[in-house]
Amino acid sequence: MTARKGHKSHEPPKMPAGAFKRWRKSLGLSQKEAAHALGLKRRILQYYEKGERDGERVEIPKTVRLACYALAQGCRDYAGPNDKATAGMPPREGGSAEERDTLAPGAAAASD
Repeated sequence: MTARKGHKSHEPPKMPAGAFKRWRKSLGLSQKEAAHALGLKRRILQYYEKGERDGERVEIPKTVRLACYALAQGCRDYAGPNDKATAGMPPREGGSAEERDTLAPGAAAASD
């Protein structure tokens, strides 16, 4: 595989504007709803969907791309590793969903 000039081959591909708009529509969200779910202003979401602002290219930040993925997987919010709202998420390696939801990392099960 040949890397493009100025493009590091180990970098993950960026989300293009068209994919961002398809993500929103696939979830049935309006621009206002998607912006709210991502914690963005509606105008910023519009720049991401267009891929530019005032003629300048706009890149969708990694944090927004990851939030899009989480929302697409059904996660609506996250308060930490013991968050019940993420109970539908796959368990992390080496633990069941029940363990993930009841034990903090490194914590031992209570006796009695």
